[in-house]
Amino acid sequence: MLVVAALGGNALLQRGEPLTAQVQRENVKVAAKALADIVRAGHRLVITHGNGPQVGLLALQNDAYKPEESYPLDVLGAQTAGMIGYLIEQELENELKHKQPIATLLTQVVVDLNDPAFAHPTKYIGPVYNQQEAEARAALSGWQIAQDGDKWRRVVASPQPKDIPDLQVLKLLVEQNVVVVCNGGGGIPVVRRADQSLQGIEAVIDKDLSSAFLAEKLGADALLLLTDVESVYQNFGTPQARPLRKLTVAQGGRLDVPAGSMGPKIKAASSFAASGGFSAIGRLSDALAMLSGHAGTQFVAQSND
Repeated sequence: MLVVAALGGNALLQRGEPLTAQVQRENVKVAAKALADIVRAGHRLVITHGNGPQVGLLALQNDAYKPEESYPLDVLGAQTAGMIGYLIEQELENELKHKQPIATLLTQVVVDLNDPAFAHPTKYIGPVYNQQEAEARAALSGWQIAQDGDKWRRVVASPQPKDIPDLQVLKLLVEQNVVVVCNGGGGIPVVRRADQSLQGIEAVIDKDLSSAFLAEKLGADALLLLTDVESVYQNFGTPQARPLRKLTVAQGGRLDVPAGSMGPKIKAASSFAASGGFSAIGRLSDALAMLSGHAGTQFVAQSND
């Protein structure tokens, strides 16, 4: 079975933890154990991951140096994809005792410059702030900000993925049974010029939606969206909360969930299920159990009941 496993931000950084290299490495070690179980069970594996906190931190570091010479988000996305890919690749190699070939590929993803997301930024990046500090930073740097729980963060455009120019290379690696770490941060956002050449664009593509898009293009059998909660919940965060073990695409579309957190995961899982694949949302430590339907929330095209 070919499995695309999308690592949530918790794979690298728990909420409130400092964004240090050592903290991220320790979290990746935990993630590597769960991912290694999938490989040891005989499955082929493609790993994707987010980069919201990391790309935001790099942007802050650039602004602190020379704001007028700050690197654009596509370049910062490539830098973070290389850093995070390195950590995942190395820790997974160590966990598998170097018996499995693993490679990290910087992945370009084409978006449409006319995507309405550019007019309505929703993707959180960078550290969290209280409202006063967020507003001050926004005024200084020209950010757009939005509330994230009880904190505030910078938001940027999150356009829909339209194409993956590196798909041929990815398929070659998968065919050779290489575990691939790719689509970092949802992929490096690029647009096609009139002459079909590619150019980077200021955006951060949603990792979950991009992972579903990649899984479909690769012809994957399963898409796992791995996070820090055991499943999708009805009435999450209330005394009436209850886990949902199976959802049809239609049921998933009717759930009232925050657009910036579980919303994209449900949309991505539903999209892949509608195309005929197996998709599930659940806890990172339950990754292998999710494949057999014994953990997480499974999405199906329609109910057979």
